[in-house]
Amino acid sequence: MKEKEILKALSKVQEPDLGRDIVSLNMVKDITIQGNVVAFTLILTTPACPLKEVMRRDCIKAIRAIDENYDVQINFTSNTTSNRIDPKTILPGVKNIIAVVSGKGGVGKSTVAANLALALAQHDAKIGLMDADIYGPSVPIMFGVRGERPMMRDVNGKGMIVPLDRYGIKLMSIGLLVDERSAVVWRGPMASSAIKQFVTDVDWGELDYLVVDMPPGTGDIHLTLMQTVPVTGAVIVTTPQPVALADAKKGIAMFAQAQVNVPIIGLVENMAYFTPEELPENKYYIFGKEGGKRLAEEYDLAFLGQIPIVQSIREGGDEGVPAMMNSDDDISRNAFENVAAAAARCISMLNASVSSEKVAEKV
Repeated sequence: MKEKEILKALSKVQEPDLGRDIVSLNMVKDITIQGNVVAFTLILTTPACPLKEVMRRDCIKAIRAIDENYDVQINFTSNTTSNRIDPKTILPGVKNIIAVVSGKGGVGKSTVAANLALALAQHDAKIGLMDADIYGPSVPIMFGVRGERPMMRDVNGKGMIVPLDRYGIKLMSIGLLVDERSAVVWRGPMASSAIKQFVTDVDWGELDYLVVDMPPGTGDIHLTLMQTVPVTGAVIVTTPQPVALADAKKGIAMFAQAQVNVPIIGLVENMAYFTPEELPENKYYIFGKEGGKRLAEEYDLAFLGQIPIVQSIREGGDEGVPAMMNSDDDISRNAFENVAAAAARCISMLNASVSSEKVAEKV
């Protein structure tokens, strides 16, 4: 068997999300043939690819269709897709910026942002978490870094803030710079200026994803971030109840406006149902049933998943150990991992569609 034959066989294997074959996507590298063993590396478009095993089976099937006596060894690596890498842009080392937003407060947006970042990091992605909620920062509490202060370093002659490192992700929050007992009483321009500093004066380095925990509602900070950096997309967080859904609709509408024009990655339904620990098969829909799912269908958005009400999620956030870091809470971990995998897939497809549009424009 020759390399040309292997590539021809693999050209029949499609990347499930992008709908194109893995050869034309340049995902196949380092092909070796030794005796009856064929080995190669498959470069995934996201570290959190949930369909890796499907692609492995399809590749093995395609090669054995030529000769069933061959053994196939596949190594996986990842190269996160991006459409914003440009040395002239702000944060050139950050491949994707994800804004986590909600129409109103109290729906668990910060909890989703924190655990989304941690779930993506579980797949060896380089992750940053920016707490852009100037008036109500929660990252210092949720990550157990209250009272800690970031250091400064010189980067090309400019003093830069070094994010804190916790659980393998980089953290930055206004709560790390001011006394937590003091209220941040700033007008809009001051808050917007702080957000700009979090972007331009923080040494984020090389990241696959920068997750931004936005303040609730729609306002100055949202516009500032969207107009300062090219945001890859937004994740909308809501609870199933009608009062939350009404505000979530306003958040969805904001991203469609001309001055924002940011695509929506998908919608997360938080506090979807309550399952008592002693009755794991029971689900109680305290805030209504599948309101977020219906909203996603109404606006033709990707539904990223449901997060249940679990006591340990609240406890972990208060104690500085987010649910993703709690090895005893499989229910919460699985829910956040599913949301992260769905978000990563949607980002890959979003980036692929943007690339296609750019090619069409050039033509």
